[in-house]
Amino acid sequence: MKKTFFISLILSFSLHCGYAQVYKPTWESIDSRPVPEWFSDAKFGIFIHWGLYSVPAWAPTKGPVYEKYSEWYWARQNPKDKPFPAFTEFHNSVYGAKTSYTDFVSDFKAEMFDPAKWAEIFKQSGAKYIVLTSKHHDGFTLWPSEQAWNWNSVEAGPHRDLAGDLTQAVKQAGLHMGFYYSLYEWYNPLYKKDLPKYVSDHMIPQMKDLVDRYRPEILWTDGEWEQTSDQWKSPDFLAWLYNESPVKETVVVNDRWGKETRGKHGGFYTTEYDLVGDLAADRVKFGHPWEECRGIGGSFGYNRNENLEDYESSESLIRILIDKVSMGGNLLLNIGPTADGRIPVIMQQRLKDIGDWLSINGEAIYGTRAWKNTIKEKKGENIFFTAKGDDLYVIATQWQNQPIKVQGVTKANTVSMLGFKGKINYKVSENTITINFPQVSPSHSLSKYAWVLKIAGGAK
Repeated sequence: MKKTFFISLILSFSLHCGYAQVYKPTWESIDSRPVPEWFSDAKFGIFIHWGLYSVPAWAPTKGPVYEKYSEWYWARQNPKDKPFPAFTEFHNSVYGAKTSYTDFVSDFKAEMFDPAKWAEIFKQSGAKYIVLTSKHHDGFTLWPSEQAWNWNSVEAGPHRDLAGDLTQAVKQAGLHMGFYYSLYEWYNPLYKKDLPKYVSDHMIPQMKDLVDRYRPEILWTDGEWEQTSDQWKSPDFLAWLYNESPVKETVVVNDRWGKETRGKHGGFYTTEYDLVGDLAADRVKFGHPWEECRGIGGSFGYNRNENLEDYESSESLIRILIDKVSMGGNLLLNIGPTADGRIPVIMQQRLKDIGDWLSINGEAIYGTRAWKNTIKEKKGENIFFTAKGDDLYVIATQWQNQPIKVQGVTKANTVSMLGFKGKINYKVSENTITINFPQVSPSHSLSKYAWVLKIAGGAK
C-alpha cells in the first residue's frame, strides 16, 4: 500500500513538472508569460518615492515635467553632471557648495515613520497595491542590502529596515506589496568602470536578495535607458524570477528592462505623466495590461517648493483614474513622504477622497476591462465606459441634465445608479440605449465628482 502511494506521488510530481511552463532567457519566451490577472483587476496602486532626496526635498515647479522631479536632486545640483542651474543655485545658497548629497544621510531619520498608519491610509484610499522605491538612482537602499554596504537605511540614516517594516504592514492590510528598483546608479564606480561586473556582482544579486527576502508581487524597474536588455542581463534575471523565485506564480513586472524594451517587452507597459505617447487605442484593441504613473503634484519625491496650485485636485485625480481604467489601464498614483516619515496631509486628503469615491463606485473600477466599443463610443470629455462580464458601466464626470445616448447596447436587464436607490428611466431602441439621470436632492447623499450608471447585460 505504501509502495503504491509512493509511486503515485512520484508520477503525480513528474506529470506536474512535465506540464509546468519553463521560461527561457529570451524575450520571445519571457513575453509569452501572461501578466497575472490580479494586476489587471486591481486598477489602482500607490507609488512611494522616499529616500535621501526627501531631505533637500526641492525642485522647480515650472518648466518641463522631468525638471520638476526632486528625486533627481543629486544629479541636477551637481554642475559637473547635468547643467540644471536652478538646482545648483538652491543647493549652494541653502546648504553651501561644500555640502555633498551624501551628507544628507544624517538627516534622513524617518523618526515619524509608522508603517501601520501608512498601510491604513493606503487601505482607506481604495488602492490594491503598493510600490515602494527600494533603491533610486542614488544607490541608497531602504533595506540592509549586502551590495550597498554602509549605504542603506539599516547601517546609516534611520538605522531601520524601512522596506521590511512597510512590507509587513502592507501585507497585513491585505494589499499587494511591490518594489521600484533602479537598474543603474549615477555615481557607482563599478557601474562607471565595469558594467558586466556591476550587473553580475552587484545588480542581479541585489535584485534577487530583494525578491527572496520580501517576496514582492511587483518588481517595477527603472533607470534602464543607458544599456540594452542584454547588457543588463534582463532576460536571464526574468527567467530566474519566473522559473525559480518564491513569487514565480504571482509576480508582476513592468517593461523597463533595457533601452529598447518600453512598450515592447516585459510585463505591463508603462507611461509617466502621459509622456510615452497616446497608445490608448492600441491598448484597448490588443488588451495588453498597462499602467500610468504620476504624482499628485509635479514631482515624485516630496517637493517643499510645491504649493496648493501645484497639486491636482481630488476631482482631477478621480477623473484621471476613470480615464485610465476606461482604456484598460491602471493608475499608480505617487506620494512623496517627508524625510522624517510623514505622508503630507494634503496627500492624505487626496487619497481619502479617492477612497470615499471608490467605496461607492468601485464596482465600476475593480475587475473591469475596457468596453469593446470604448474608442468608437467615447462621448467627448465627460462620459467614460468600463465593462465587467455582461455588465456595462457608464461613468459621467459631470452631472447630466440631458439624456445620455449610448450606441452599441441592444439589451438592458436593469439600469441603476451606484449609490442611488431610486428608479432610473431608460429606453432601448435597436442599437441604442437612452438613459435619464434621476431627480435628486441633498438627502440622497450621492458620491461627489463622478456618477456611475450600471447597465446590467449591456456589455454583450
